[in-house]
Amino acid sequence: MRVGREMSIRLDERNRPEPDLLVATVPFDPDRTWFAPSEVALVVEVVSPEPAHRDRTVKVRKYAEAGIPHYWHIEEEDGLPVIHVFELEEVASAYAPAGILRGSFARPVPFPVKLDLDGIVGMR
Repeated sequence: MRVGREMSIRLDERNRPEPDLLVATVPFDPDRTWFAPSEVALVVEVVSPEPAHRDRTVKVRKYAEAGIPHYWHIEEEDGLPVIHVFELEEVASAYAPAGILRGSFARPVPFPVKLDLDGIVGMR
C-alpha cells in the first residue's frame, strides 16, 4: 500500500474528487493523475469549514457507492484532532461508523496504525 496526496479518484466520467490523502493498493506512477476506486483502500479528508458539508455527506456517499472500503475524516475539536472512522458495509454500499477517536488512534484495518493524536499540533 502507498500513501499519496494530490491524486484524484475517477468515480465515473463526471466525478473525480481529490481527497486530502489516499492509500492505494497499486504502485504510484508519476504519469498518472487518478486512481480507480478498486485501487484505493482508504480515503482521508481533513474537514475545514468551507467544504465541511461536502466532506461529511456528498463525498462519503460517493466513495461508499464506488466501493472504497475505508473512509476517515479528521476534524478539529478544542484545537486537537478527532478522527471519525467509517468502514464500508458492502451489501448496502454505505459506510458504517467504526469509531470516533480522540487522544490516541489505533486501527487494525486497512493496515495497522497507531497515532498519538494529542501530540499532533497545528490543528488551529
